Parts: sequence; C-alpha cells; structure tokens
Amino acid sequence: MFLWNAILPELLGVKAIGYWQSLGLLALCKILFGGFFGPRGRHGGRRGVLRQRLAGMSDEERDKFRQEWKKREECKRCL
Repeated sequence: MFLWNAILPELLGVKAIGYWQSLGLLALCKILFGGFFGPRGRHGGRRGVLRQRLAGMSDEERDKFRQEWKKREECKRCL
C-alpha cells in the first residue's frame, strides 16, 4: 500500500488506495501469479538446476563438488 501510494499517484495519476484495497490487490496478485515463491515452492526452481548440473558431471567432478559443499557446511557450523 505504501509503495502504491508513494509512487503511482504522481507517476500515473491513479488514486491512492486504502488498507482493504491493498489486501485485495495482494490476494489478486497471489491468485494470478501463483504466490510469492512461484508454482514450485520456495526452492523448487534452484533444486532442478542443481540436479541438472550434477547429472552432467563426471564422478570425479561430483565427488569434488560434494567435498567442497561439506567444507562450506562445516564453516557455517563454526559461526
């Protein structure tokens, strides 16, 4: 609502909207565009890309990738 009222009335000459109108607009966008994270959920798109990359790797490349990933996970635990 704040962004709409701050930008669009001056830019396009539309009216400012209220709280309930902004909630209706949010619900409409969620219905039309499949939610905030897309149709696959929050991480679905990235997982598909990762699976494709792993499928295209040789066994040595895949092992190297897994070792590097484990190092990163260990670093996160230290913080």
